[in-house]
Amino acid sequence: MTFYTRIAGAALMALGATGTLWAEAREVRIASHVSHFSPLHAQSELFAAEVEKRLPGQFEFKLYPGGQLGKEKDLMTNVQAGSIEMINVASGVMKLDKKLGVFDLPWLFDDRAHVRRAMAAGLEVAIRARVEEVGNVQVIGVYENGFRHVINTQRAVAEPFDLEGLKIRISGGKFRQSVFQDMGATPQKVSWGETFTALQSGVVDGAEAATYGFYEQKHFEVASHLSLTSHVYTPSFLLASNAFMESLTDEQRAVFHEVGRAITDQAYEASAALETKYFDEMKDKLEINEVDLKAFKEATSASYDSYVEGQGDDYLVFVRDTAEQ
Repeated sequence: MTFYTRIAGAALMALGATGTLWAEAREVRIASHVSHFSPLHAQSELFAAEVEKRLPGQFEFKLYPGGQLGKEKDLMTNVQAGSIEMINVASGVMKLDKKLGVFDLPWLFDDRAHVRRAMAAGLEVAIRARVEEVGNVQVIGVYENGFRHVINTQRAVAEPFDLEGLKIRISGGKFRQSVFQDMGATPQKVSWGETFTALQSGVVDGAEAATYGFYEQKHFEVASHLSLTSHVYTPSFLLASNAFMESLTDEQRAVFHEVGRAITDQAYEASAALETKYFDEMKDKLEINEVDLKAFKEATSASYDSYVEGQGDDYLVFVRDTAEQ
């Protein structure tokens, strides 16, 4: 049964109780640049299903993962312009404002539990406000895209010096590339779709990405080591255009915001479950190893100085105050 079939079925069941006709349902597109393997897709499904429970038959949600409606930059532009109702994106939000670049800092969080503590302590509220201030969008939910790790064909990466001499396909801007360069790696620019072939042919020795990216691209078929570096954590952002939200009734608008917050725990749990599933399916194909997080943090601590100098440390206070001692 497809997602659309489930939602349509729920709406038809609600017909007898509410009298709301499915023909009146308003189409709402939720687009993402990443695939259905990603936690972002699961989050969009959660949101759509929960809104359907609260407002049966009023909306027909259509999900467009995998860049069907454009790359992340295009999706951001379109939701700001009001030409699409909703999107679920990740690092593209960081490009709205240098202050939001806090999530590009290496080894910002110890683990997912640390992320949750920092978000609950006030970081999420601050980030929501900043995104809405500079982005001309409404933030419906802040969830998880995930931690990024390193996969490669040469050796296990357990400490910073293990990256020495490795050609690593890096996504992101100059800042992330400089972090890897400082640890001796050679950043390579290769399109994501060509990374499998690049690994296979030796054009690159490795790549860094979220777990679902390695899984969906089957990098485990050509790489031998997956090191859980957790070097960057990226949230996901379920965003709605101002034009769309203003076109809703007061009740509908309230439900969208309420549901966006209400599914937060489920969204994080779904992300963790997906990552565990992908690890389990890859563990027999390649070696998966933990790393010395303390050593990596010490090796990259200087990278925080320029951020604090330019953007202050108010976001970092939430991170430091919620770290386990």
